[in-house]
Amino acid sequence: MLSRREFIQLCMSATVGMSLTEYLIPVMRSTFAQSKTTKAPVIWLELGSCTGNSVSLENAINPSMEQLLSEILDVRYHWLLNVAQGDDLTKALEDTVEKEAGNFWLIVEGSVMTADNGRYNEIFMRNDKMVTGMEAVMEIAAKAKYVISVGDCAAFGGPSAAFPNPGGAKGVWEVVKRQVINIPGCPAHPDWMSGTFTHLLLYGVPELDSYNRPLLFFSKTIHDLCERRQQFEDGIFADFPGGPGCLYKVGCKGPVTHADCPLRQWNHGVNWPVKAGAPCIGCASPHFPDGMMPFYNHLPDIPTSFATLNIKKISAGLVAFGIGGVGTHFAAAVLKKRIHKHYIKGTKPLETLPPETLEQAKQELNELTKQKNALLSITTKSDVKQALRHRKWWRRKLADFFYPKDKGGE
Repeated sequence: MLSRREFIQLCMSATVGMSLTEYLIPVMRSTFAQSKTTKAPVIWLELGSCTGNSVSLENAINPSMEQLLSEILDVRYHWLLNVAQGDDLTKALEDTVEKEAGNFWLIVEGSVMTADNGRYNEIFMRNDKMVTGMEAVMEIAAKAKYVISVGDCAAFGGPSAAFPNPGGAKGVWEVVKRQVINIPGCPAHPDWMSGTFTHLLLYGVPELDSYNRPLLFFSKTIHDLCERRQQFEDGIFADFPGGPGCLYKVGCKGPVTHADCPLRQWNHGVNWPVKAGAPCIGCASPHFPDGMMPFYNHLPDIPTSFATLNIKKISAGLVAFGIGGVGTHFAAAVLKKRIHKHYIKGTKPLETLPPETLEQAKQELNELTKQKNALLSITTKSDVKQALRHRKWWRRKLADFFYPKDKGGE
């Protein structure tokens, strides 16, 4: 059995072109053979959703979704997979809730519709009465060992909660009032789901960020990992989707979206949006989609304690001095640290956990001030060096004019 450290390293360094599930299945078979754990009983509910996350999980290759769900999880209820229907299926769900209380997992796909007491979303019939998704998730979550939200709708409301949100769509965490492990994405990547499930089975709850996302997959921004990051720092921007250069100017939300898509890629490691020339639209963000729109407009100016910065203007100006990389890197650092929590509006939690303290804010302000001073210092030195180079160039030209050399160099 892998140690937790080895497991984390495996998840965070999966080879491009090979699905994480290809590594996990042999590990799980070995663990089961040694009787170190048993498969977890699972109830998978789909609420206000397009079924995209189940479809995404089905795209896991070698093994298939069926192998993953049969060899790692003991799925007792999933409306797409169950053979039984009607009262037999409802009884199987209720038996799991009662007999496996405190042991089964509740996995939720889709947002919870809360308007009109949840009547915008009814998911099964019990005792000749339709049961709403809101009623089911509140009842079942209270007895589950873990509650896991897969996809942006279940995690944060997602597209279902976009303005004007007539169904009152909300993330699961807003309804059940207990710890909910969020695996966002529209849809979530198969590896994000299978990796989180396996960690829960072997080691318990993984380390989570302030939005309860596993740091295994959501510790860094798309911008941090992006293959076009150097072009951003050099001030080389695409003017249209599909064009060469960083896609920031045509709306890429990578600087404010935490996910490892550039490393993991999609469709069994074949491609991902930015590689294909399309800007990231931030589908794994708590603010998606309202806070990420318009998708093809660049992010707004960045308010800081000393000035309002605009990445395009900073980059264009600093490239002229030969330090565009420093300037844009600085701007990106400000962007990913502050705008993610405070300057994007949308369907986001009411507060971060743990809340930002005054001391943390002071430390960050001091850090920004130091970076500003360092940038100004570099700019001043660059100006001086540029002037010296310019004078030396004129001196050489004048010397060549008044004292021309023959072909022999004399």
